[in-house]
Amino acid sequence: MSAFASAWNPQSATALARRAAMLARIDALRELEQRASDVSAKSKPVFDKRGQLLPRDRVALLLDPGTPYLPLCSLAGWLQDTPDADKSVPGGGIVAGIGFVSGVRCMVVASDSGIDAGAIQPMGLDKILRVQELALQNRLPFVHLVESAGANLMRYRVEGFIHGGALFRNLARLSAAGIPVVTVQHGSGTAGGAYMPGLSDVVIMVRGRSRAFLAGPPLLKAATGEVATEEELGGAEMHSVVSGLGEYLAEDDRHALGIAREVVSHLGWAASPAATGFASPRFDADELLTLMPVDLRQPVDMREVIARLVDDSELLEFKALYGPQTLCVQARIEGHEIGIISNNGPIDVPGANKATHFIQRCDQLGQPIIYLQNTTGYMVGREAEQGGMIKHGSKMIQAVTNAGVPQITIQCGASFGAGNYGMCGRGYAPRFLFSWPQAKTAVMGGEQAAQTMRIVAEAAAARKGTAPDAALLDAQSAKIVEVFERQADAFYTSGLLLDDGVIDPRDTRAVLAQCLQMCREADGRHLRPMQFGVARP
Repeated sequence: MSAFASAWNPQSATALARRAAMLARIDALRELEQRASDVSAKSKPVFDKRGQLLPRDRVALLLDPGTPYLPLCSLAGWLQDTPDADKSVPGGGIVAGIGFVSGVRCMVVASDSGIDAGAIQPMGLDKILRVQELALQNRLPFVHLVESAGANLMRYRVEGFIHGGALFRNLARLSAAGIPVVTVQHGSGTAGGAYMPGLSDVVIMVRGRSRAFLAGPPLLKAATGEVATEEELGGAEMHSVVSGLGEYLAEDDRHALGIAREVVSHLGWAASPAATGFASPRFDADELLTLMPVDLRQPVDMREVIARLVDDSELLEFKALYGPQTLCVQARIEGHEIGIISNNGPIDVPGANKATHFIQRCDQLGQPIIYLQNTTGYMVGREAEQGGMIKHGSKMIQAVTNAGVPQITIQCGASFGAGNYGMCGRGYAPRFLFSWPQAKTAVMGGEQAAQTMRIVAEAAAARKGTAPDAALLDAQSAKIVEVFERQADAFYTSGLLLDDGVIDPRDTRAVLAQCLQMCREADGRHLRPMQFGVARP
């Protein structure tokens, strides 16, 4: 492989303008993430009075200091709790990420009990389900820090109750697959929430704080007339001494987290050593901020992006002269052999055929595939249709769907139309999917959608022999553009969990390296699956 010769001037006026726009988006991202932390931290006086740690402090104490941590879905629920962007609190009431506990790479999930007492939010449920699936796919021990008021009965929705059962099903699946589930019960777990410790392999309870019962005192009295205290029904000491639900009884949060670290240290799941001896890219990661335009119709040579992500900026381009708008590249990231597919324009017939060939070759070699999305979709028009765009695009989608190697997607720029599908969008179950702050996802651009509907309306008017109402069509077009642009925004799509998080472009190489290492560890890890999960006596 040869090192890439860049033609990009990161100090040009265009580059600096793009950098400023990207930095503004990154600042907006960090402000949203900080908002969730700040709202949770308002409960600190209450937590201090109870002798408890805030949820993010619990996570920080659990993790090994100075080791990599990959936060997940930090914008979950953005604009779903309220349409007011100044009041919406992202995160879904859940703190989740992948990090090291006693040297073991784990999925760590914590109830954000500083917000609404940890009540499960609709997008918070979807977030838990997603990170459970990631733990299962990547064979990561699941460490759950629980303190939840359960479902918010004032916002009860029957579908939330029904779909919520999948949370407990996944705990059973993890345990049965041979993946340890460790729960620290920091506070309450009521009704369905009681099954979180019940379906765990190991439960650590905190004296005087942990509660787990199918019916708390109010519901018990309403349902049966029986009167009982919280401790009698589901206190930490009762479950540790009488019911057997708890394996360990801690004196406070810090003690409980120390026990959790000790439990994980005895799993025998030390992470495999990371590769060494690789060279960093020859270009500064900061230059990634200068490459993507605000107007995604402006062309970008995605080789420039790839060269700032891969070892020594070395690229081996596959079929470089055939279907050149579709890039297929072999490279390495921190020593991991990978295939990369990206776009310098629409995917045409040669590009689809090349990508199909390349995906199958990577599958044959056992090399993970990274998709760097920046496409307006598959080529349209008479020539493309007559050339078999549908069948050749379908062939590429078949390859993406059925590839057996890990596939990881980064939405860098445009992700429009069926290009989202062919480039392994969320619907195609990539192992991980992250977005850059200026990425946009939609069935088409807002202006194209508006123009399409205008043409349809004008044709309908012509068939009726009437003149179209220009003012009405202009208003309709403006509304369509606004709806499409708002929903295409990376923050909005991330709020709907259509990715695993929005990341700073400068962190892309580190994020990909972590994901690739996880995939390698998962492939090499020998599990001891059982017919059923671990059942406590």
